[in-house]
Amino acid sequence: MNLSVIYNVFIRDFRKQKKRITLTLFALAWGTLSIMLLLGFGEGLSNQLSLNQKGMGESIMVVWGGQTSIPFKGMGKGRRVWLHQEDIEYIKGTVPEVLDVGGEYDRWGVRAERGDIVLSEHINGVTPNYEKLRHFIPIMGGRMINDIDIKLKRRVAFLGWEVAKRLFPESDPVGQKFLLNGAPYTVIGVMKEKLTMGNYNGMDFDRIVIPLSTFKATFGDPYLDNLVVQLPKGVNSEMVEKKMLASFSEKYKFDPSDDRAISVWDTIAGAKEFNNILMGINIFLGIIGGLTLLIAGVGVANIMYVSIKERTREIGIKMAMGARRSYIMVQFLIEALMITFLGGFGGMAISYILTESFKRVPIQSDVLDMMGRPTISLEIGIIVITILGIMGVFSGLFPAMKASSVSPVESLRYE
Repeated sequence: MNLSVIYNVFIRDFRKQKKRITLTLFALAWGTLSIMLLLGFGEGLSNQLSLNQKGMGESIMVVWGGQTSIPFKGMGKGRRVWLHQEDIEYIKGTVPEVLDVGGEYDRWGVRAERGDIVLSEHINGVTPNYEKLRHFIPIMGGRMINDIDIKLKRRVAFLGWEVAKRLFPESDPVGQKFLLNGAPYTVIGVMKEKLTMGNYNGMDFDRIVIPLSTFKATFGDPYLDNLVVQLPKGVNSEMVEKKMLASFSEKYKFDPSDDRAISVWDTIAGAKEFNNILMGINIFLGIIGGLTLLIAGVGVANIMYVSIKERTREIGIKMAMGARRSYIMVQFLIEALMITFLGGFGGMAISYILTESFKRVPIQSDVLDMMGRPTISLEIGIIVITILGIMGVFSGLFPAMKASSVSPVESLRYE
């Protein structure tokens, strides 16, 4: 098969049908641009929402004490189940599937003062592993609470970025002091700004975080407000939840099937459902873009049928001189693929330029922060090229079959 001959024939046909082929190429480019941008929007949305989802912590479960709703071994229902500080090590020891466990005290309306600034703030007492468990990452120059802070019950505070702005509107908070309920605390760090898809007990940016031991000594709370349990990736969270309930039921004497005695927020299962929704959105966007591209494919098929009609005598002469039907069929298939990919790659190039240019535009928007920016990935490129290839084959297949079935005798008499 001489590709240079096929190329020359294609150029000759293009000159004959310049307007028709140009419009078809434009339609292919537009269809490809549409599917690329729709898939790129879906990809950017998925990436950004997945990132936002991890803002609260990766592979975590939040556990609260509750109230029994089922009588158990002679004890009535309605008993309170409180979480204790020792439950952190208890869960680590009885449920080996967990990766890490942290505890948290929580209190609202605590008086925070600095000079003339007087605020009512949300205070948390936490363990040092909250830096990784809950992504309490400090900005440069500060740090999160550590084990020495816990051991020595230091009066140190780690601030959410909005609290830091309220308490220290014109200066760097790190190293400075302020008062919590009249007691002096030193700021050791400020939380790095992040986006989150969920929260409990308030937003992270509005928290003042102090060591767990300091909180207990200051406020005297006997019970933890909640535990945060992290699992390794790939572990069945439902199975771990059942094990935790069984472990707690043994310690606090309640029915293991009583889901009100201990409340669990399984963010892992929620993330799986959310990812399935995002996949559905991407598939839907891909179908819409694919239908647009399909219309352009019909245009390619029409071009090929017109080409066959105009080249009937040429086909007959080739077959009369010994050209096989497979040669005729492959020739028209290649021409259809050339038209398809020429228009398709033009659309891909334009969509890539548009998305990359949009990424570099410095737009500050809460919507963009939550929804993300369109992103063209290698996977999207492969999907679109595959669609173009399939469409090109089918657009040229039936015209090629018709061309290869032409009778040499009848075609030589065709006018």
